[in-house]
Amino acid sequence: MAGYAESSLPARRSRWGKHAQREFLAGLLFSAPWLIGLMVIIIYPMLTTLYYSFTRYDIPLEPRWLGLKNYVDLFTNDRFFPKALFNSAFLTLIGIPAQLMFALVCAMLLNIRIRGQALWRTVYILPTLMPPVALALLWRWMLNPELGLVNNALRAIGIAGPLWFADPLWSKPSVILMQLWAVGAMTVIYLAALQGVPHELYEAAEIDGAGRLQRFWNITLPMISPVTLFQLITGVIWSLQFFTEAYIIGGVGSNPGAPEGSLLFYGLYLYVQGFQYLNMGYAAAMAWILFVITALVTWLILRGLRRWTFYDMM
Repeated sequence: MAGYAESSLPARRSRWGKHAQREFLAGLLFSAPWLIGLMVIIIYPMLTTLYYSFTRYDIPLEPRWLGLKNYVDLFTNDRFFPKALFNSAFLTLIGIPAQLMFALVCAMLLNIRIRGQALWRTVYILPTLMPPVALALLWRWMLNPELGLVNNALRAIGIAGPLWFADPLWSKPSVILMQLWAVGAMTVIYLAALQGVPHELYEAAEIDGAGRLQRFWNITLPMISPVTLFQLITGVIWSLQFFTEAYIIGGVGSNPGAPEGSLLFYGLYLYVQGFQYLNMGYAAAMAWILFVITALVTWLILRGLRRWTFYDMM
């Protein structure tokens, strides 16, 4: 019997090996559409743009190898490149924290049990459903220096409103104000996180004599810290690629990112180089620099905020 059992082991192993192979092939077959899409839509274009970034590719001419010249020119000879970096950095460093704080305040207000709570939550999410083009057109009209709703309201109480998008000093704050109006998605995510905080923690802290501010600082913020980290990373990635609203408001003609290049964000300048001047090699180099900056900033955020994010409390 022992010899029979030992002789049957190789057969069983071979049968299980064939079964595992069939499952592996079946898995490859079912995932083939996704794998093909990954190769054709993502990996191949990325590798192609990496090659183009080392060439001079002026459509419709053939690409010509230049080496690192595009990258050197970006940092040494391009006077608009630092301005585009500064504008995107301003939107990231000022706009994203402002959006996070405003979204958290809105979520805390929407978490209060009052009559018509569902209606208020719907009102907060509606601006998020507006397409970016419609959002930009709406706010360009609302912040019109002469006919805009905001300046007319300020004029009614004796305040002379600024030029908003027409003033280089006010154009980027106007973009941030526009984005604060559309933080519905951030608010909903924060609202879900707030509802996941156990009430027992608040009750125990209240029994111990903790005030509202102490409960917020020591319970609410640590408990929702993973959500804050997620929204911070996605917000930074979005702000570094900010394009649509800048394209609608600032334009891409002879003076892109008007007024005076104050709305020339990185994504808009990349578009200008690639599709207005048809410098595809130069635009590809800009795209890869943006990829490196985004990856580096994401890594720094993950590393720097690791000690302030408490996953084990969720």
